[in-house]
Amino acid sequence: MSIIRIEDIAHVRFAAPDLDKMRAFLNDFGMHTFETDGRLYGKGNDGRPFVHVTQPGEAKFLAVGFRAERVADLEKLAAAEGVAIEDMEEPGGGKIVRLIDPDGYGVEVVAGQCKSEATPAFADPERNTASAKPRFRSTIRLDPAPAHVRRIGHAVLKVRDFRASEKWYKDRFGFLTSDEVEAAKDVPLGAFMRCDRGDKPADHHTLFLAQLPGPLGLLHAAFEVANLDDLMLGHQHLKAKKREAAWGVGRHIMGSQIFDYWKDPFGNELEHWTDGDLFTAADPPQKQPISALLAVQWGAPHPMFAGKMPPPAGLIAFFTALNIRIKRLFSRQPKGNPA
Repeated sequence: MSIIRIEDIAHVRFAAPDLDKMRAFLNDFGMHTFETDGRLYGKGNDGRPFVHVTQPGEAKFLAVGFRAERVADLEKLAAAEGVAIEDMEEPGGGKIVRLIDPDGYGVEVVAGQCKSEATPAFADPERNTASAKPRFRSTIRLDPAPAHVRRIGHAVLKVRDFRASEKWYKDRFGFLTSDEVEAAKDVPLGAFMRCDRGDKPADHHTLFLAQLPGPLGLLHAAFEVANLDDLMLGHQHLKAKKREAAWGVGRHIMGSQIFDYWKDPFGNELEHWTDGDLFTAADPPQKQPISALLAVQWGAPHPMFAGKMPPPAGLIAFFTALNIRIKRLFSRQPKGNPA
């Protein structure tokens, strides 16, 4: 049993040397931005006080925030971890518990934040398909604009020891595995993990932990937009603004999301996504090969596969060593005895 069960991701927190540059990017990305007490905040249109925070400093990822259902959960977590429960002195108020995970990432668990009324989302018109044509004698006319960020959906963290990090997050927050990614049979590289909300639907993943070579850090944070039209308008807007594209548009295998990745001015990767999978606590975990991690069901291949990005040297060394380990494992098997 975990100490508490979180209900969703709340925000990601960064430091950056130029808040004006970050503000311009977040506006192009489709967030509403505002500044208070020297920090820059980005919010979606779901009524939550913020989903993205930037404070002055050397460019760096600082923390991921999760949302607990009740302040009582924070009290339980604080007591178990031997830390203080603090007043949340940021927009929305509430309470916060601050932890440090095994890789030194900040983990901020919040509850009791004030939520304003959600603003109208981007229109989702009826769509004609080959089998059903509900839109009759009406047109679709889309105005050029940034995408409309609804909320934050997940974060992906690079970790040193996947099993150690997985245990840390599951023991404290009740995460459930949706898909575990393997380099080879019984050689895990990471897992897509979702919130345990019982019978209520939860996103396929709220947190993905990946044990990969290279420096630690946030691999990306993902933000839900209204629908495919909204995502494509956002893509067109960011391209027109000459923002740096990272990967997209396409549809993932694990999670099924339609995705579009961009880099902010400080190298952080942010994703627009729509149409992701939903599961309950009753759905069992699955195992997937690493080939499914960067492959797509349709759309743009990952830049490494498209020849636009050379594989990092550490990644080549990692898989070379892994291949040697697997060959040694098979060479030890007695003849006629399957591995």
